[in-house]
Amino acid sequence: MKSPEPPLSLAEYLASIRATKGFSLREVEEATDSAVSNAYLSQLEHGKITKPSPNILHALAKVYAVAYEVLMEKAGYLTAAGSNAIGSKHGRLATFADKNLTSAEEEELLRYLGYLRTIRRQK
Repeated sequence: MKSPEPPLSLAEYLASIRATKGFSLREVEEATDSAVSNAYLSQLEHGKITKPSPNILHALAKVYAVAYEVLMEKAGYLTAAGSNAIGSKHGRLATFADKNLTSAEEEELLRYLGYLRTIRRQK
């Protein structure tokens, strides 16, 4: 019996998606309106950058037509669904809400969280 393959890292996953879609680095840069430069994407795909901002991940998720949450999880911003250990942080964004959020509301909160983290890093 073959052991299961380990999950792809963010770098491997991004490189795999781009290759599958047949995009060049420059085509991704153009598709993101230069939000993600080809040089930055190359560094992401080679594992030189391991924690890109949520805004970068959001732009890539849109271009690649993949779930934003998957990229956020692979970058370490979210925990895998169903892997919450007792006493650990939940990791999913909207768990504090007293009502279920729509996907648009959750996406907006994630975008704002990325903005706050960017400001914090600049200080």
